[in-house]
Amino acid sequence: MSLQTPEKIRKLQKALHAKAKEAPDYRFYLLYDKLYRADILEFAYRCCRQNGGAAGVDGQEFEQIESYGRERWLGELAEELRNKTYQPKAVRRVFIPKPNGKQRPLGIPTIRDRVVQTAAVLVLAPIFEADLAPEQYAYRVGCSALDAVRQVHDWVNRGRSEVVDADLSDYFNTIPHSQLMKSVARRISDRHILRLIRMWLVVPVEEDDGRGGVRRTTHHKDAGRGIPQGAPISPLLANLYMRRLVLGWKVLGYERGLQARVVNYADDLVICCRSGRAAEALRALRRIVHHLRLALNEDKTHIRKLPEESVDFLGYTIGRCYRPKTGGAYVGTRPSRKSQQRICRTISELTSCRWLPMEAERLVERLNRLLVGWSNYFRLGPVTKSYRAIELHTCNRLRRWLCRKHKRRGKGISRFPDEYLYQTLGLVRLQMLQRSFPWAKA
Repeated sequence: MSLQTPEKIRKLQKALHAKAKEAPDYRFYLLYDKLYRADILEFAYRCCRQNGGAAGVDGQEFEQIESYGRERWLGELAEELRNKTYQPKAVRRVFIPKPNGKQRPLGIPTIRDRVVQTAAVLVLAPIFEADLAPEQYAYRVGCSALDAVRQVHDWVNRGRSEVVDADLSDYFNTIPHSQLMKSVARRISDRHILRLIRMWLVVPVEEDDGRGGVRRTTHHKDAGRGIPQGAPISPLLANLYMRRLVLGWKVLGYERGLQARVVNYADDLVICCRSGRAAEALRALRRIVHHLRLALNEDKTHIRKLPEESVDFLGYTIGRCYRPKTGGAYVGTRPSRKSQQRICRTISELTSCRWLPMEAERLVERLNRLLVGWSNYFRLGPVTKSYRAIELHTCNRLRRWLCRKHKRRGKGISRFPDEYLYQTLGLVRLQMLQRSFPWAKA
């Protein structure tokens, strides 16, 4: 459950947003003192505490802060900010596996840095929110990935059936600092805020060197580009720079001239075009991306012509579907094959041999959290077929796990029937959840 923003902070945010909306050219010059306000730092800490996360390079964890005294710790941090002696520490880098077998780097700032960055987001986000284009759906209050999927689906059904499925190559790590800071400074003139953001952009990165030690690099500082993925400030900065692309698409006349609409979520980008305009739209996109000193991944950037083809966007496949009763074809959304394969791999991992010492009820609780979370996102369009396949996989894996746990041979169908899995152990039925989704129709 998300935390409720305190009334005093909410009033500040509303005032900042209203001023930014009212005066598009206004530059805010007195913001730094808001960062070390006791209520803002306290709420920033609570947000970080709720999000959890591992310790940074200093090894400090939330439990240690609580033992030391949270108010005392926040007071000392506020004093550092007030005296302008605050200096961010290096970011700890870890790698998390991607579905394609590769690894994605994730930066873990110290809790201290996460709290200050979150405080900065509380103050700066309302200002930049006033400028973001409606085509941008990521990291914004009242917007979601499902809204972006719905928008693409809507544009396709309104005749923009050629889709440029664009992939920005390593977007977060290639954002140029100089250009990004121009975007920030367009709205912020407070030099202390600008100094903070510059420091966060160039902090060193520490990672395991494979020999029991750590290796420190300064790639972002040396290259003059890139924002640390995993830092609280990164989504705001990524959205701010992406605004240049979305706004440029309009200002340069491509939206009207090509009848082509952009839909963006984080570093995912599609352009929905009228028939015969996609190739020209892709050429225009290349020009804008080059001007922004970014790059397209040409191997993953394609033109899709619907409904003959389909496009995958944010875990969904948008393309031809068939009505189960009449067999009639229409353009709809459904969970993509990769999304289904991904959850099936996770289910297989959860029901592997290493979890045999666990009680069956505890394992089912974990499976239920996974299934409910997956279905809460994948609930658009005809989901019944996907749900059935995942239910079947879950039951088969759970039966195999029970057979190994109780040293039984066979597949366990008679020993552990559906009634036992669903009624006795309490396994969630996805197709029962589906009934509560007003827009998920079989």
